[in-house]
Amino acid sequence: MINSINRRTKQTARIVIIGAGPSGIAAATRLLEQGFKNVSILEAEDRIGGRICTVPFGDSVVDKGAQWCHGETGNVVYQLVKDLNVLDRTGDVMKAMNFVRSNKEVLSNENAFILGAAFQGSLPTPPNETNGSLGDHLTNNYWNALSKSPSVDKTIAKEMLETSKKLRCSFTAYDHLFEVSRRAHLEFKMSDGEFLLNWKDKGYRSFLKLLMKAKPNAADDLGVLNGRVRLNKRLAEINYASDIQVKLRCNDGEVLTADHVICTVSLGVLKEQHSQLFVPALPEAKVRAIKGLKMGTVNKFYFEYATQPLPVDWFGATFLWLDEDLDELRGSERFWLESIFGFHRVLHQPRLLQGWIIGEHARYMETLTEEEVLEGLQWLFRKFLPFNMPQPQRFLRTQWNSNPSFRGTCSSRTNYTDELRTGPWDLATPLLDQSGRPKVQFAGEASSNTHFSSVHGAVEAGWREADRLNEYYNSRNKL
Repeated sequence: MINSINRRTKQTARIVIIGAGPSGIAAATRLLEQGFKNVSILEAEDRIGGRICTVPFGDSVVDKGAQWCHGETGNVVYQLVKDLNVLDRTGDVMKAMNFVRSNKEVLSNENAFILGAAFQGSLPTPPNETNGSLGDHLTNNYWNALSKSPSVDKTIAKEMLETSKKLRCSFTAYDHLFEVSRRAHLEFKMSDGEFLLNWKDKGYRSFLKLLMKAKPNAADDLGVLNGRVRLNKRLAEINYASDIQVKLRCNDGEVLTADHVICTVSLGVLKEQHSQLFVPALPEAKVRAIKGLKMGTVNKFYFEYATQPLPVDWFGATFLWLDEDLDELRGSERFWLESIFGFHRVLHQPRLLQGWIIGEHARYMETLTEEEVLEGLQWLFRKFLPFNMPQPQRFLRTQWNSNPSFRGTCSSRTNYTDELRTGPWDLATPLLDQSGRPKVQFAGEASSNTHFSSVHGAVEAGWREADRLNEYYNSRNKL
């Protein structure tokens, strides 16, 4: 039997990928391009896409998960689609947000620019001391920068700092910046170019269609993956004890076997399930990475109106809490509203507004009824905005942490990660048999050293594991 395993080729090797998100789809399509024939994907949800989730809403679609293509240079997503006219530059419109205090005072453009520039200029840049938290670094540098601007109102500056930190947390789903590793911030490779490229009125799913070579307007067409994706297949066990094959047991009782498994499930799922999912238990270094890396939560709100309710010269509103109002809020049942930093228009969807909430309060919000959430949001509008906001015709909120297929939004490295001396590299390390054959491999955005929390990081990780198998079989053929 072992000899038969050693005789496997690209044509006969059985490869099962766990998860049909961008990383799993990237791995599967790459393997097929490399000549592997027996490739399949098991997906726990009733749809493909993972944390890319484009749904009908308003006049076209919205993205419940990944929404922007972040950057151009060094971004594999952008490089694949740059000549296809599917992306639109957001430009400076997101910078045209109004900053509104909880007493309805709107900051002047001059004050907003000074404070915003001070915050942006406080981010660490290499070469820089890597110890400590991003929150400490930002706070100290921000106040040092503003000490040279005596005309700035320090009370408003403090309010701007707190809100800007929330906005920064939303980039990679931090709960707060004081848990964020400054080293990780410096080692994350930002892609130069437009940071907020949007997918017009097609959504991020158009990228998945491209990866699969599927028909753009055929919802059920999976292109080269037609017949290879099995939906609603949630795993109960991945048994890699044998050097002969990996045994996969599904929740519905079905048992499958594979020569290679590529696991692309989210870090949140690994945190919750790794101890019962893998047999034998994962190596200590792998468990340390799963425990040490952070899985955070960012949720969204979408509002549909008959007509756009914001004034013509408002693109959106960012909220600044006065101390006395924040103290009162924290003592009320609406305490979770503190972690909403603002709302803005949705490009290519003129009747919509979109809002964001981060961290612990985002997870709490998921436990409330939709009616309770909407009531709280309407109260927030009344509290801040100097004009009336109507009830929306339709409302949508996301609940990524509650979903057992994800348990959060995306990963990050914290100071705790660094204390454990672990990181995405330990998560990405494959489980090999005695001969060096990859048995269980790990992909997904959390396994990317430099692009964690991003779709392009997820795609790169999927390609990395496909290439690992390709190199393994190519090297055997040379023997």
